[in-house]
Amino acid sequence: MSWSAALGLLALAIWLYLLIGRGGFWLARERDDRGRAAEPARWPSVTAVVPARNEADVIARSIASLVQQDYPGSFRIVLVDDGSDDGTADRAVASARDNGAIQLDVVRGTALPAGWTGKMWAQHQGVQHATADDGPDYLLLTDADIGHAPDNLRALVSQAESQRLVLVSLMAELSCRRWAERFLIPAFVFFFQMLYPFAWVADRSRALAAAAGGCMLVRREALERIGGMASIKSEIIDDCALARRLKGQGPIRLSLTRRAVSLRPYKGLSDIGRMISRSAYAQLDYSPPLLAGTVIGMVITYLVPALLVLFGSSGIAEAAGIAAWLLMAVSFQPVLRFYRLSPLWGVALPAIAGAYTVFTVQSALAVWRGHGGLWKGRVQARVGVP
Repeated sequence: MSWSAALGLLALAIWLYLLIGRGGFWLARERDDRGRAAEPARWPSVTAVVPARNEADVIARSIASLVQQDYPGSFRIVLVDDGSDDGTADRAVASARDNGAIQLDVVRGTALPAGWTGKMWAQHQGVQHATADDGPDYLLLTDADIGHAPDNLRALVSQAESQRLVLVSLMAELSCRRWAERFLIPAFVFFFQMLYPFAWVADRSRALAAAAGGCMLVRREALERIGGMASIKSEIIDDCALARRLKGQGPIRLSLTRRAVSLRPYKGLSDIGRMISRSAYAQLDYSPPLLAGTVIGMVITYLVPALLVLFGSSGIAEAAGIAAWLLMAVSFQPVLRFYRLSPLWGVALPAIAGAYTVFTVQSALAVWRGHGGLWKGRVQARVGVP
């Protein structure tokens, strides 16, 4: 057997495993609109904590969506202004005033201590403020660029109460209007589901845990038992780190949603690439061997099938390449349907995966050069060398 045939068969075997043995991740079945949980007899109290650093372009819409929640229980909002110099806090206050009488507390963030990432420090201050007196039953940890449908909080709490969950997280619907977004954003969700099959996240017999930081409803008592936000103070992929710790306290859920949406579009390929590169090497635990293995794995899984189809000379190699490419295109269809995109984007998955491979390598190079995890002017990744 030729080496090309062996590579083609290996790629095909990988895709058969992914479709059959990886928790059905590609089916995108875990959706918050499939079945509605029974509403509780007593609505628990909730406080939303919103860290914000120079978010003037989106904060008014985000706060308005929180103020307009159709929630029967006690609900308040804490905004942590993390050193903004663009009027973020003023726009948030004006939005709250214009959209309702709900209480909005603005906390002026203090200087970032050593050992903390910026977002974690801001969230920590917000949680401390929210729980200073009689703390709420739940904390809604949400980002300043997320908009919420009016019934989102009601649905989150109903699910948490009926299933006794310590964490309910929704992967917000990301902007997918521009060409670059259509090229890269659905694959971001696809790859995330592949790493963290949502069905396995919900399975208490499995250690795997994940969350999406844009929208997380957390049971306060469970958060306090793990040591609060200080327990993940240096994490860049903080949402998944929080989920891992909370899963030890009780069941968690992660779902796709249209009830929470990203309010900020991506300007182009480089903008999305920076978003991916910010945390890609951290996902690999800053390990050069894992980086090398990931690059090799991406090449075999995504690029080899396309190369064999386009340039292969062996009948077995070409057949295996066609089959693997077809399986990857089929596996991409549910996410493409969720984002209302043409199924033909499935054929482009090898090229899309190639771009993600480049972004992953760029992430490692940024860390080695001392400016990894750059966000809002802060270098947050651990500085390392190959």
